[in-house]
Amino acid sequence: METTTRTNSLQTYQVILYERALHPEFFELQDRRVERLNGYEFEAWLTAGGHVLRFELDKLCACELLTDKDRGLPNTGVVAAFLCAGERDFDHTFPTAPLNYITTVQTETLAENLYISTFEELLAFGRDAKAMIHVWEDDSGRCLSMLDTQRHSDEIHIQAYHLLANQGIVLRSQTIFEQRS
Repeated sequence: METTTRTNSLQTYQVILYERALHPEFFELQDRRVERLNGYEFEAWLTAGGHVLRFELDKLCACELLTDKDRGLPNTGVVAAFLCAGERDFDHTFPTAPLNYITTVQTETLAENLYISTFEELLAFGRDAKAMIHVWEDDSGRCLSMLDTQRHSDEIHIQAYHLLANQGIVLRSQTIFEQRS
């Protein structure tokens, strides 16, 4: 199990949508999965407290990055970027390929007892669902990053959960990459 003492803040967490591939050397990957179905390829990378989702269709490559980093990130190919604090909804239709991107992000800060019960509940859910899971510790306790995916013939749904003990932060997102007819 990895131990880290960095302090995460909802003020730094952001989602960045790219219209290009990202490269793994920018990230400390904890888990990686690739899925192919009906002409598209989907790849998920899990990091401690973040993730990268890549959806490739025809000649289009779209990537969602959820991170607390604000420096050293690629700036070419950025379609949109927004902070995660509170509740955010965003959708984008790519004009160069038949693809819609939809995401919802919610954050909350929980008291210690609620954080612990939420952590245990989500960890059990993730294990049952065979989700991608990474558990580590910060200076306040156990943290969790998890990606759960559901494949459909023309779209993929991804639920992400990032729990950070040092501030009782729970960051949830749901993303859909959907092929248009």
